[in-house]
Amino acid sequence: MAGLRYAGIMLLVIATTMAITEARTIVVGGSENWRFGYNYTDWTLKNSPFYINDKLVFKFDAPHNVYLLPNLYSYIKCDFRGAKLLAGAPAGSGEGFEVVLNQWRLYYFASSNDKDCSDGLMKFFAMPLPRWQ
Repeated sequence: MAGLRYAGIMLLVIATTMAITEARTIVVGGSENWRFGYNYTDWTLKNSPFYINDKLVFKFDAPHNVYLLPNLYSYIKCDFRGAKLLAGAPAGSGEGFEVVLNQWRLYYFASSNDKDCSDGLMKFFAMPLPRWQ
């Protein structure tokens, strides 16, 4: 009987560990998607922590886009010099555009259209943590 109880506990521990280590797929903004006027800083606080290999899905319509900004200064100032375009409007429709957080680093995301970044709050950063197994 003790052996059966031990086996049950071990299966529970293994199942819990596997659930913890699986990467998540997260829609940026949830049901609000990636749009002007939504507070993505607040959304990030409510949905973190992020982990390495989590997938962020950006769903949006034209004229929005998704850029990866190079540093904190660019993020604060909404300065897109040196930024990398990850997805334009066609990529955001339907199932959306997926970004895998595959490195332990800061990721700065923003939309460059008109005032999306500065006035529309369409920016956030994520620092994925390693998964300890």
